[in-house]
Amino acid sequence: MTPDNSFYGPLEDPAENAGHADHPPRMGFFTDTSVCIGCKACEVACKEWNDVPEDGIDLLGMSFDNTGMLGASSWRHVAFVEQQRPLGRQDAGLTDLPVGPSGTEDTEEVVADALEFARRGGADLGTAPVDLGFPSFELPGAGTGAEARTEFRWLMSSDVCKHCTHAGCLDVCPTGALFRTEFGTVVVQPDICNGCGYCVSGCPYGVIDRRPDDGRAWKCTMCYDRLKDGLEPACAKACPTDSIQFGPLDELRERADRRVAALHEAGVPEARLYGRDPEDGVGGDGAFFLLLDEPEVYGFPPDPVVPTRDLPSIWKHVGVAASALLAASAAVFARGPRR
Repeated sequence: MTPDNSFYGPLEDPAENAGHADHPPRMGFFTDTSVCIGCKACEVACKEWNDVPEDGIDLLGMSFDNTGMLGASSWRHVAFVEQQRPLGRQDAGLTDLPVGPSGTEDTEEVVADALEFARRGGADLGTAPVDLGFPSFELPGAGTGAEARTEFRWLMSSDVCKHCTHAGCLDVCPTGALFRTEFGTVVVQPDICNGCGYCVSGCPYGVIDRRPDDGRAWKCTMCYDRLKDGLEPACAKACPTDSIQFGPLDELRERADRRVAALHEAGVPEARLYGRDPEDGVGGDGAFFLLLDEPEVYGFPPDPVVPTRDLPSIWKHVGVAASALLAASAAVFARGPRR
C-alpha cells in the first residue's frame, strides 16, 4: 500500500512539497555494497567533518563490526556480515576468475582449484601464535589453510539515514527541529530540538537517535553545509572504491539499474536494489542500496512503511466521530431539561 499523495504532496519532489519553489535537483546516495571493502573510511570522514563525538570501540563479538548500528554518534555504520557460502572472487589471486552464481558447484570447484595455487601461511597474514606471557592462544584462522576457508564470504555495507521521500521523523516533530532542505534531504537543527523523542519512533529504519548527555536527536545531514558549497558529502569523498556514490537521485537510480543488470548478466542473480522504488512504503529513499542478499541479512526492514502513512484516514475518522459527538450533544441540549 502506498502513501496517500493527497496528504504528502508531489511524490517525487519532496523539496517542492516543503516550500522550495526554485530548487536544485534532489540529491542522494547510491551505495553499491558489491564493491564495499569495509575500510570504514566513510565512518571516519563523517565523524571528522561533522564533529561527531567518538562513541568508543565496542568489541561486539560479531565479526569486525565495532559500531553495531546507526545512532546519535554513529551517522555511518559499516556492517560486516559473515556467511557460510562460497568465497568466490573475494580472495587475493582470484580476481581473474569468471563470475558465476553464488553457491553453484562449478564456482566451488573453481575457487578450490585456484586456492590450491594461492596458498598463504599464517605468518604472512599476521596470524602466527602470540606469546603474551601467560597461557597463549591462537588467533582465528592461524591453524587452518586457505582451502579450509572456501565456504565463507563477507557482505559489507555502509548504512546511513535514508532521507525518505515521506519522512516519518519530519511528520511528527512538534518543534520544527527537522526540516526538508532544497536538496530533498532531511536535517535536524540541534538548537531547536527539545529531545521529545517522537522522531525516534517515527523512523521506520531505526536511524535517528538521541545522545544520552543532552537528549537531543542527531543523524546524518548528507553534509548539508558541503552541499550548499557545491561539494559532495565527506563519506562519498573518502570512499576509495566508489561504493558510496553521490549525485542527482534520478541519475543514481539509472546508474543503479544498469549496475544490477550487469551483475545479473555476469551470473549474480541475487543482486537487488533496496529503497530505489518510489512506490514503496516510504515513497522511495534518498539513500538506496545494491544488496547481494535479502535486506534482513544487512539489518534492513524488508518492507518499511512510514508510520504516518495512515494519518489522512485517521484524521478523517476522527473528524467524523467528532461531528457525530457534537451533533448528539446539540440534540440533547436542544431537548431542554426534563421536568
